[in-house]
Amino acid sequence: MPLGDDCHAWKKKTTDVRDHYDFKEVLGTGAFSEVVLAEEKRTQRLVAIKCIPKKAIEGKENSIENEIAVLHKIKHTNIVSLEEIFESKSHLYLVMQLVSGGELFDRIIEKGFYTEKDASKLILQILDAVKYLHDMGIVHRDLKPENLLYYSMDEDSKIMISDFGLSKIESSGSVMSTACGTPGYVAPEVLAQKPYSKAVDCWSIGVIAYILLCGYPPFYDENDAKLFEQILKAEYEFDSPYWDDISDSAKDFIVHLMEKDPSIRFTCEQALMHPWICGDTALDRNIHESVSAQIKKNFAKSKWKQAFNATAVVRHMRRLQLSTGQDAGTKVICFSLSHTRLQHEHSVKLGLLLKTHCLSSAEGCCEEGCSQNHDGADHLSNCTYHCHPTSRV
Repeated sequence: MPLGDDCHAWKKKTTDVRDHYDFKEVLGTGAFSEVVLAEEKRTQRLVAIKCIPKKAIEGKENSIENEIAVLHKIKHTNIVSLEEIFESKSHLYLVMQLVSGGELFDRIIEKGFYTEKDASKLILQILDAVKYLHDMGIVHRDLKPENLLYYSMDEDSKIMISDFGLSKIESSGSVMSTACGTPGYVAPEVLAQKPYSKAVDCWSIGVIAYILLCGYPPFYDENDAKLFEQILKAEYEFDSPYWDDISDSAKDFIVHLMEKDPSIRFTCEQALMHPWICGDTALDRNIHESVSAQIKKNFAKSKWKQAFNATAVVRHMRRLQLSTGQDAGTKVICFSLSHTRLQHEHSVKLGLLLKTHCLSSAEGCCEEGCSQNHDGADHLSNCTYHCHPTSRV
């Protein structure tokens, strides 16, 4: 679904976005942007607006506008949508859908009962959304639990994919080779600095599925270079006792997604046809106690806390409902800011360590149109710094 000649027709010129929206309060800030809670004057609908000064994106206007144009075309029930874009003389304003259900790990911990079937239903939604992106020629490149939010506080709420700061549009005949993503979720071919494709997202979904079934990551080491060695070799185990009660079908599903060779790794379409997803092989056994204990141990908020936290938004919205007399059951939505300084530092490590860890020792340079300059300025988001050597083996 390529962009048409009218790819910038979505922009609405305005002298002041506040003619259309009442700004409530700042929900989060990035290096060169901020997200505010706002209410549309015409409908009283609550949204999140990302305010980007044009000075922060000088020299990259065309590539940024093309990225925004693609995001504006994404309409999927499990993907946080970009609804409107306003442009003033000094700013771009991205009006985002809002979701209020909180973060994936928080909800799992809060559950009293959690099974393989629950995990299978979550992965089904993620696969369906990522297949939609892939069919549009879009590779997310940074799928991870922190980017998965619940739409509402309802028990049966759907899951939503957020944060497209690293997404990339595949063009005909082109290959991607930029080292980017989050350590622990990045595919082996990215670390090997080989050309890669949509298969990197399928690897990440495999990692997420692994975590959802045991509560800890398949690859871990305090030393990032050793972590990368594990991923490059695709070395992971289904450790006892944590995997003793997990079905062979679930393990088979993960093995096909976390396949080292991307040419035989399951695609989203193949994964959707696996019996653990579309059949009845996912078990109903309660694994909540073990999984939640491991999540608390391995994914403490201090390790991956976001600058803009979905849980904080839920609290804010509840206060807002109390103060305005809104129905407590009203569905509001929140937009997740991208990576925190901690995540940014990890991603810098990904770029810098690859320069010394991989065979090439050439100086690194930023990908054209990359998310950050060397001085840390961002464009669409306060997103991951990604570098690659100028030559590769």
